[in-house]
Amino acid sequence: MAQREPSAPRCAALVGPYLSGKTTLLESLLFATGAVSRKGSMKEGNTVGDSAPEARARKMSVEVNAATTEYLGEKWAFLDCPGSIELTQEAQNALVVADVAVIVCEPEVTRALTLAPLFKFLDDRKIPHMLFINKMDTAAHRVRDVLAALQSVSARKLVLRQVPIRKTEKSGAETVAGFVDLISERAYNAPGNDSDLIQIPADTVEREQEARRELLEALADFDDHLLEQLLEDTVPPKDEIFQQLAKDVAGDLIVPVLLGAAERDHGVHRLLKALRHDVPGPAATAARLGLEPAAGDTAAVVFKTYHQAHTGKISLARVWGAPLQDGGTLGGQRYAAIYRMKGHELGKQSSAASGEVVGLGRMDAVTTGQLLTVSGKPAGNVAFPERLSPLFSLAINVENRADEVKLTAALHKLVEEDPSLSVEHNQDTHELVLWGQGEIHLQVAIDRLKLKYGLAIKSHRPTINYKETIRRGIKQHGRHKKQSGGHGQFGDVHVEIKPRSRGAGFEFVDQVVGGAVPRQYISSVEEGAREFLNRGPLGFPVVDVSVTLYDGQYHTVDSSDMAFKTAARIAMSEGMPKCDPVLLEPICAVQITIPNDFTARVHGLISGRRGQILGFTAKEGWQGWDEVNAYLPQSELHDLIIELRSLTMGVGTFSWRFDHLQELTGRLADKIVENRQAAAAH
Repeated sequence: MAQREPSAPRCAALVGPYLSGKTTLLESLLFATGAVSRKGSMKEGNTVGDSAPEARARKMSVEVNAATTEYLGEKWAFLDCPGSIELTQEAQNALVVADVAVIVCEPEVTRALTLAPLFKFLDDRKIPHMLFINKMDTAAHRVRDVLAALQSVSARKLVLRQVPIRKTEKSGAETVAGFVDLISERAYNAPGNDSDLIQIPADTVEREQEARRELLEALADFDDHLLEQLLEDTVPPKDEIFQQLAKDVAGDLIVPVLLGAAERDHGVHRLLKALRHDVPGPAATAARLGLEPAAGDTAAVVFKTYHQAHTGKISLARVWGAPLQDGGTLGGQRYAAIYRMKGHELGKQSSAASGEVVGLGRMDAVTTGQLLTVSGKPAGNVAFPERLSPLFSLAINVENRADEVKLTAALHKLVEEDPSLSVEHNQDTHELVLWGQGEIHLQVAIDRLKLKYGLAIKSHRPTINYKETIRRGIKQHGRHKKQSGGHGQFGDVHVEIKPRSRGAGFEFVDQVVGGAVPRQYISSVEEGAREFLNRGPLGFPVVDVSVTLYDGQYHTVDSSDMAFKTAARIAMSEGMPKCDPVLLEPICAVQITIPNDFTARVHGLISGRRGQILGFTAKEGWQGWDEVNAYLPQSELHDLIIELRSLTMGVGTFSWRFDHLQELTGRLADKIVENRQAAAAH
């Protein structure tokens, strides 16, 4: 192939399921390019990609980590993205700014489904991507079977760039000894430096020819000239094949598939060369994003925020346009420094060229997802991923009440770092509720509060906002009379308490005639009735009740606002228990998204949680996926996502909203009331 001019700095995001080996691959890429002199390992907790304490404690990535390096004179930024489905937001935000996604997966047929949402995200946004099938040294399945399983969840054609060279050990076990590149038709050794050329074994030639033909036919689908050559049995020049492959990858038309074993550095050099030759530059990514900085201007998209103990806030951004200079401003804000990133290790640099990924120091008003320019002029409208809907929650509070103000500030920083976290102050239960994507997600957040901010946190399942109402009406008299020297207290009211239709709320009606209750005390009666409804006979806020004041008495000296307010409370406290009070539980409208192979299981899941199935339809734009609509009690949503993911290999998800209140009777209602009364007694 002809020599290439060095390209502008490029960016690759390493994505894929948990335990697929992304962080190990990053370590191998950095070692192969000389960015690190010694490879770290997950076991030793010294990798670039898992530098946070909470990541090392779990031996898993918990946030995006960026590392820059050079390969054959070209600058690269690699973004190691967490694989846990609960940390999807981190990966999505990084993918938006990347030139290519390298999907790292294991050679496991049964786990192919876990990649379906990732493929869909990339295709919807036309993000170029390639597959790196990792752990080939321990593969239990043939490549063709793995490829077929992966193809079943990809809308784009998957094409092998390599075929493995296998050998049988004395023990009878089959191992991968090397790979054959299907364009150059060169074979490379696996156990050593995988740039070492070897002879293509005779028993591999037939498989190599078949796979090469499939590659060329896939490319010919998008190029008439190549198709003509194949029809005429003409062997296309290798340069033309490389060019067509790069063009199709840039257009998100095909997905090249490479093989290797990152832990043993197998296939890493071949991956680097494929990235160098096949991946478009930052100009193509800017065009995909609709990013057009004016001539001479610089634009930067912030896709990740960190808060570090010694350097403060760091905004991880990708730069386009004119070089970004140290000591300048973006969006009207001065940045303290431009940092070269290697995990949490920072190195200052004087400028950043178009395409580079850098950290910008102490831009306190900047948030993840912002597009900033030096001039302050618009440079497009980058469609950043929407914040994921909250799925799991914990009520939290500090063990030391003196830390409450500190907790508020720390939570603000956590949400800045991870927009898929959110915080809610529940007005009904008076709880501080932390929302996220799952149990692991929230435990990581709680660990950060402890490790980064020194906050000891207590957490528990949030209290459900039960309400109560009444099923029949009565008339009730309430009198407050007290004499204690000097002016006494006197208030006398007659009220009618009636149920209202569901959702109608509270109503107060004044039907007093003849001045039985003076006008100035009417509002006090209403206030007393409202206050009582904050906690009804069952112990919960009362809704959908009408209170009508129709008679009463007053004393010219002893009557007061407080007396009539107290009289109203007495009338309500004596009358409400006679109105057949009933518990109301919140019901949510839930939409569950799953592959249709699991639809029957989800029906059972809903039924087992006292849910009502409303129906299901095919999910628009998702081949082989269903949307199941149902009503579910809010109390049954707490760990729904945990069981749903367990039933669907981690890919099932749902969205929800409060819909209505529904009467709850029987043993469950009795238990809820007993628990509330027991809690109130303490």
